Amino acid sequence: MRDFDASWSVGTFGAIAEFSRDQDEPANVACDASRSEVVTAKGGIRIDGLANVRPVAYETTNKSPDSWGHAVAFCLPTADCATSGRSVVTEIGPDDQALRDEDRSAVLFDLGLRTMQVDVCVRTSDPDLIAALRAGAGKSLFDHGNPAMPAISRASPHRVFITRVGRGEVYQPIPAPDEKSPDGPHTHLLPKLLRAGRTHSANNPIPEGWVPCAHLYPAHPAKDAFGRSKPFDLQQHERFQRLLRDYGDAELVALKRDVAAGVGAGNDPAALTMAPGRFGRATIRVALRQMQATNGASASLRVWKQFHDRVADETVEEDEQAEHA
Repeated sequence: MRDFDASWSVGTFGAIAEFSRDQDEPANVACDASRSEVVTAKGGIRIDGLANVRPVAYETTNKSPDSWGHAVAFCLPTADCATSGRSVVTEIGPDDQALRDEDRSAVLFDLGLRTMQVDVCVRTSDPDLIAALRAGAGKSLFDHGNPAMPAISRASPHRVFITRVGRGEVYQPIPAPDEKSPDGPHTHLLPKLLRAGRTHSANNPIPEGWVPCAHLYPAHPAKDAFGRSKPFDLQQHERFQRLLRDYGDAELVALKRDVAAGVGAGNDPAALTMAPGRFGRATIRVALRQMQATNGASASLRVWKQFHDRVADETVEEDEQAEHA
């Protein structure tokens, strides 16, 4: 929470609230036995429900030939993660759990997205927006003629994502359809992905029977919290590798060691003994990209990358039809 290079998200596949902050951005950070939270003028994050949580550290690839992502998912057993499951717009009342005192008298409305592990809500004190949301209550947000969605787009209320692990709040305006998301806290509502009914991306190695409710994105060695490239930071890289060893999939961690040993020995990349599958293939690619970032490209590494890291083979979910919310 205290690290401005770290970022967070709360939500599900297709509906997510993201939180990040600049180094010089004023922030209120509170960490005690009951909760950890950070709040800025643009949004905030609170983690306060760690009972039964399993942290799952993992790494992923993307379309860039030299880049990768990493995260720690805060997962709950499927039986423990469920929130309200509402399927229609519903007035909840004053948000007495709001991160800021001044927001606790505002009215919270669940958007009724019927997602397993998160209640996706908006919060407002605007009488006109409250009236529109009440007029749309009891109906699906996406019903034709429901006044809630256009009213939300116009008024840009706070978005509040609530899970059993914690909550994320976003105060920044909702961008227009032709605008990109602002830097810092923002949300995404992706109806196409929501219709899939999944709890997380198929590219993330979440153990069977567990559901991610929030994510921590620790400082990345090659990019900042806003995704901008930076000089490679070996300490930050090693710090996440320790998290991966402690909280990652043991087989994938062992596979990374095998890749490093094979490249170092100049072995034939085709001799790697395994049935990799989606997560294995991604792990090999990440390992090779990290070796290049750490030590540069050796002749052996170039051969291994040519064999194992063909970007055209990547499987990455596409979000081109995303709608901001």
